[in-house]
Amino acid sequence: MKQLYRVLPIILSVGLFGCGNSSTQDNTNAIGTTTENKDNFVSKLPDTAPTLKVAMTGDLPPFSFQDDYGNMQGTDVDSIRAIGEEQGFKVEFYKESWQDMFDSVESGKRDLAISGISYKDDRAVRYGLSTPYFFNPATIMYLEGKFDIKDLNDIKGLKAGTLEGSKEEDTLKEMGSLVELVSRSTAFLAYQDLVQGKTDVFLYDMPVLQYIIKGYPEHKVKIIPYEAADAPSAQQVVLMAKENTKLIKTVNEGITKLKAKGTFKEIEQKWLGATEPATKSTSNNQQSS
Repeated sequence: MKQLYRVLPIILSVGLFGCGNSSTQDNTNAIGTTTENKDNFVSKLPDTAPTLKVAMTGDLPPFSFQDDYGNMQGTDVDSIRAIGEEQGFKVEFYKESWQDMFDSVESGKRDLAISGISYKDDRAVRYGLSTPYFFNPATIMYLEGKFDIKDLNDIKGLKAGTLEGSKEEDTLKEMGSLVELVSRSTAFLAYQDLVQGKTDVFLYDMPVLQYIIKGYPEHKVKIIPYEAADAPSAQQVVLMAKENTKLIKTVNEGITKLKAKGTFKEIEQKWLGATEPATKSTSNNQQSS
């Protein structure tokens, strides 16, 4: 069957790590995880099925990034494809900047956006947000055997690295003089600081840290999430226009069905492996990526 999922425009680029803006991005090749396999996904839907325009950054692994052929891939690519297959719509991917994703959906240029978008109260007021489909908590990473960290209280007195402009940076700033804050422009630079002993801990979103770990198995680290499943800022959502109630209902129905089937867990396992979630929320910070 003819390939029905495509990246527009098709460009040969490598993925970048980030938190949705240019100041928090770095090269996926640095951790050796860019795939060289062509996208072989083929929709099972008929040619008459509607096609939705999907905005994503394409530079935020493991959520969305491009392979060497320009194909979109990642957890969110698999997730929206699965929702579409379940609910009867195909998708076309459009690579856009973080802010352009929101603007293009609000203007009607794109039907929806999905690319590591966390729930925020102000977003819920302005946009139509789906029910959560993916758990994306803030997390503490440290070298195995160096400490025994269980939550934020255990990092007091330590040198803590994170990304500029992230929700984790806000958390560390709120801790004031209890920690020594080291903000970096990319996730990979902050990770390098940790493994080189320049910092004691690295705080960032769990899926991104898991993805880095897969590229560097020689470095033994621990990751401890400190936002629980009941923390709104730890929830990932699909973003749609506020007035598009029909699409919001369709997407939510698909999410509910796929949760029951365990599809999102399978996607998570494919890209990130097994995780141990936090049992309680230890942060009141509600800002997110």
